[in-house]
Amino acid sequence: MRRKAEAGRPASDGSPLTAERAIVQAVSKVAQDMFTLPVQTLGITESRRTLADLPEALEPLSLIAIIEGPDEGLGIIALPPETLSVLIEMQTMGSLAKTAPPARKPTRIDASMVVDYLDTVLAMIEETLAETEAVIWAGGFRYASYLDDPRPLGLLLEDVGYRLWQVELGFGPGFERKGKLLWAVPVNGRGHALRRLPGSDAEEGAVMTPADGEAEWHTRLETSVLGASAVIEAVLHRVTLPLSAVMQLRPGMSLPVPTDALENLTLEGVGKRRLSAARLGQHRGMRAVRLSEEENSGMFDLDTSTPKVRRVVPQPFEPGESPFAGKPAAAAPLGPLDRIDSPAYDPEPGAEGLGGFGGFDGGADLGGLGGLDGLGGLGGETGDLGGLGGLGGLGGLDPEGETGGLPPLKIGSSM
Repeated sequence: MRRKAEAGRPASDGSPLTAERAIVQAVSKVAQDMFTLPVQTLGITESRRTLADLPEALEPLSLIAIIEGPDEGLGIIALPPETLSVLIEMQTMGSLAKTAPPARKPTRIDASMVVDYLDTVLAMIEETLAETEAVIWAGGFRYASYLDDPRPLGLLLEDVGYRLWQVELGFGPGFERKGKLLWAVPVNGRGHALRRLPGSDAEEGAVMTPADGEAEWHTRLETSVLGASAVIEAVLHRVTLPLSAVMQLRPGMSLPVPTDALENLTLEGVGKRRLSAARLGQHRGMRAVRLSEEENSGMFDLDTSTPKVRRVVPQPFEPGESPFAGKPAAAAPLGPLDRIDSPAYDPEPGAEGLGGFGGFDGGADLGGLGGLDGLGGLGGETGDLGGLGGLGGLGGLDPEGETGGLPPLKIGSSM
């Protein structure tokens, strides 16, 4: 019993565990802790596969769990029908049947029942290999989705090389039930931020120097920043419509898009900030965009030292020929009607001497007021003129003349 207990412990010399030992320990220990299920590893092999060869290693009717790692890297864990039935029986009945049930197509419920087991195994592998280089390709993966058919793998996974681990397992007290587990991840991992230096964890009573604290702070900051999500949108074209047209949009209606929009896409970040130019294409049957290198130069050069002001330079003025050259001058408009000497009251064009009423011929039009220059002889008699007393200077007006024929004066304000 002592030898069996020591078999599951790390090496006493403190040497780091290999990826093979980490996988074996994780698969067995998690099954024992979660389901009280004894699991023995009968064999484990590692190989390299391309994306086209990967589906050939999967058994029919296997549950294919899609796992996602750092920088959106994808991998798979495949559970053949024998292994899947063991995990389902331990959770539903608490014990294993003597024989395996017939193989069937896995369902979403099956995937939800084994997701905790898979995530715990992946987390334990990552923690075990945290101080080794293997954590770069083995760490950071967790369950994302599942497939019941391997054919869509060519569209979901990247076209890169994969590390394929095939583990043969024996289940139960006497290991009478057999099964397999397949784990495939990209060869070139992206989990550089997950690696820890040996002895980086401060033990109780240890003294951390300022340099160690600064290095740890930078590592944590880099991990947090690089792990943050950023949304980038590929904008094909923008259409401006009035609100009345927007309210009438219905499924099936078409919006006008220029023919060159496929070649002039724009990648934008938060707040419609332009990041890069691109063009629309496809990659392995899926829509994709390709960055335009010739238009990206200087795209991210931001100069915030001084605010940029748009300067408008006016066009130089060049005087030309006057449009009124050689044309007769237009006649001046008639004067206003609020002045007695206005030309608008000239009874005959060319009349002169209106300012002092000189030059008028005493005719019938003015009721015998000819020669207004001599009206000063009226003196103080105002009875015949009805309120015109005191108008000295109207000499020449006969006080005994007839005034009944005077037409009514309509410009009394000027008089």
